[in-house]
Amino acid sequence: MKRIYPCIEIDLAKIKNNCSVIKKLCDDKNIEVVAITKGFCAEKPIIKAIIDSGIKSIGDSRIQNLKPAQNFNCIRYLVRIPMESDVNNVIKYSDISLNSELEVIKKLSKVAKKAKKIHKIILMIDLGDLREGILELDLLDVVKEVLKLPNIELVGIGTNLTCYGGVIPDKDNLGKLIKLKERVENVFNIQIPIVSGGNSSSLYMVINGEIPKGITQLRIGEGILLGNETAFGNVIDGTSQTAFKLKAEIVEIKNKPSVPKGKIGLNAFGEVPTFKDLGVMKRAIVAIGRQDINIDGLILEDEKITLLGASSDHLILDVTESDKEYRIGDIIEFNIKYSCLLQSMTSNYITKYYKMYDNIKDE
Repeated sequence: MKRIYPCIEIDLAKIKNNCSVIKKLCDDKNIEVVAITKGFCAEKPIIKAIIDSGIKSIGDSRIQNLKPAQNFNCIRYLVRIPMESDVNNVIKYSDISLNSELEVIKKLSKVAKKAKKIHKIILMIDLGDLREGILELDLLDVVKEVLKLPNIELVGIGTNLTCYGGVIPDKDNLGKLIKLKERVENVFNIQIPIVSGGNSSSLYMVINGEIPKGITQLRIGEGILLGNETAFGNVIDGTSQTAFKLKAEIVEIKNKPSVPKGKIGLNAFGEVPTFKDLGVMKRAIVAIGRQDINIDGLILEDEKITLLGASSDHLILDVTESDKEYRIGDIIEFNIKYSCLLQSMTSNYITKYYKMYDNIKDE
């Protein structure tokens, strides 16, 4: 089949292997893995590969991405704090949601009661990263009110670290989460089975054997997709970092100066660009741009190519030093970091192709 460019090629076997490796690491510590699907817009073949690895729970920040998962035998988490305006869909499409606002939980209760459903929630605690979460001093008051609500079941407490403030999970902050769970159990004489200890940034503690006993769940996205822990950016042994490969076509190739002529002002993104005079260079323009990708997340397979910059539609490369004689119509290949993966999978202008395995069918 003729490829349509730009495209992203997805190796499902590599993703399944990454899932299996991380699941085994977490199983050994009695930790459940919730696979986060937002990085690939919950594409069905990838969900299938995740479930085939043995992972039984998926999570996403968008309700739209949880809808395709209704056809799979898995537990569905909404991992972004629910919008008040969307509580009906939260009850309809998610089994468990992460919450920090009592007012919204009350509305979830009303909708769940009307739908004759029990909706499970995890209360998120802010342990210093300053993204979502109840303050520690308010936790008992919130739990007291939650326990009064019909059709709402409190099944866990959790936290999120590194995503906003860059706070690294450690024995102190995750240990505090466990103590808060124990305090709630003692005060209200209840059992809380889930202690959700963060995301891929907590994996380094699992790998090093440092994760506090009592953390029962991690919400893993980048780890299963790109094989990295995200606290320090280290590769996880036995995983692949190349399950996703971005490809784009050269549309122009010419020898041009390295510095523009004329007075420099704002570019299309409100930035004032700067240039280093490297003389005349062989420049290739590739048909992909900032509308589709985060250029800081690109890793060129040809290490002798230099990325110069991008507009909304064009990527500009210096191919002067490359050993390959590039021509119009040639394809440039990139490995990608999470920021680029997230944006490229969201783009309608990038075609997705799957490398299948076993009984996986291209949907």
